[in-house]
Amino acid sequence: MNNGNGWTTGWRERLWSDLDRRWDLIVVGGGITGAGILREASRAGFKALLVEASDFASGTSSRSSKLVHGGLRYLSNLQIKLTLESVRERDRLLREGGGLIEPLENVIASYQGDRPPAWVIGAALVVYDSLALRWRHKHHVPKEVKALCPSINLDHMAGGYSYFDAQTDDARLVLRVIREAVRAGGAALNYASVEGLLRDRSGRAHGIGLCDRLSGKQKEVQAPIVISATGAWADQLRSHVDAKPRLRPLRGSHLFFPLDKLPLTRCIGFLHPADRRPVFAYPWEGVALVGTTDVDQGADLPADPHVSATEIEYLMHAVTHAFRPLNLGLKDVQSAMSGVRAVVDTGQANPSKESREFVLWDENGLLTVTGGKLTTFRLMAQQALRAVRRRLPDRPRFSAAQRVLDPIEAVPETSLDPTVRVRLLGRYGADAPALIAAAMPDELTPIGNTPSLWAELRWAARAEGVVHLDDLLLRRVRLGIIAPGGALPLMDRIRSIAQPELGWDDERWLSEEAAYASLWRRCYSVRP
Repeated sequence: MNNGNGWTTGWRERLWSDLDRRWDLIVVGGGITGAGILREASRAGFKALLVEASDFASGTSSRSSKLVHGGLRYLSNLQIKLTLESVRERDRLLREGGGLIEPLENVIASYQGDRPPAWVIGAALVVYDSLALRWRHKHHVPKEVKALCPSINLDHMAGGYSYFDAQTDDARLVLRVIREAVRAGGAALNYASVEGLLRDRSGRAHGIGLCDRLSGKQKEVQAPIVISATGAWADQLRSHVDAKPRLRPLRGSHLFFPLDKLPLTRCIGFLHPADRRPVFAYPWEGVALVGTTDVDQGADLPADPHVSATEIEYLMHAVTHAFRPLNLGLKDVQSAMSGVRAVVDTGQANPSKESREFVLWDENGLLTVTGGKLTTFRLMAQQALRAVRRRLPDRPRFSAAQRVLDPIEAVPETSLDPTVRVRLLGRYGADAPALIAAAMPDELTPIGNTPSLWAELRWAARAEGVVHLDDLLLRRVRLGIIAPGGALPLMDRIRSIAQPELGWDDERWLSEEAAYASLWRRCYSVRP
């Protein structure tokens, strides 16, 4: 079960046959929150199982804004403790996750009439840097903002501030955390949906009814603790313990531009001219990311949400306002992505006013953890496990001083560029040397203008639990977002590498390719 070489051929069958054992806890949900809980539980020596109804990170955790930040906006609500925790976790991730979590300079551009005005932002940054014990923010006059971002609109600009946060590849972070949990003895299974909860005579949950979405096989899996980390879908599982809905699903969408169309070297933040919400644009994985919206998703929770026409118009309004000299239009958008996140529904008219703090609910033996943000996933995991500590063997303690990510050995000396070597170490952790060793001639080269390597496709197909082609192209290697046309023009070479590793016959490949092309055009393209 603890397959240190990855999820290779036959791993699902081996794990499925081992599910009859008695587990210490079951985690439902394979996003960053569930991954963090599995990692902390496995590190503490517990027999922990994670199940995910779709692919790992297929929900919100591959569709976020990819920012690892200290929560500057929390200061406006005087949430000092939350900001301090976020700043510390950001800095820890930067120290431990080089190549996966990278520093990101932010420039906040202020225009005349903005609320809050520039001086309020400056005061908040004083507190922000003080919490981090680093003085890194600076004030800039308009011409200095222009020097930092030549394509910025200077009309009516009052000035700006620069400071530092961080960015990551959210899906790769989830994969690394899960892989480290598996190495520590945990187990993780994708495409396994929970059909119901096992409940004792008093109504308390003590396991799950599980269905393999590939074979249709079903099993009852028992554990004294069931933790739901299903995010926006948490109310669906809570209904199995007779709990009433409490969540408000919100959709956030992003647009992606080629960097030659929207040339950025740092994050540019500003207030949207229509509603004064903060929006931003920054370089990520060889493209420029613009986001984000914040709208009600409603009761329908699709596995693959898509950006609406209204959201496209909203984001394009932001782009043409802040980067007016570039004359950007919809034709310049390369791809789009939407994700649904959950907040506690308090009835606020404006969804952006709802709290983003995470919550823990223990209801009839089901512990639900939802909300929160990417940066503090480790703290959320530890608090969830503390909430069920009395039901765990030996009542363990979970230390905030432990590492978030495992230390990794350096890749053996190769002809790889040092920057590429660090990138592979960060994204693949202990698997990086095996990835490099598996590469065929000319595969340690970039895929087009992206930073991804052809060798990453081979490794992901071979050893990262890929079940469908969209797992490979949207989450393991992010070509569906960062390559033109969702990488469909590259499909011949992708097929030559991935099909033999996946063991798919021609009929299966053609079926997967057609399904991926349809999904990409429907949910990741802004064109009809």
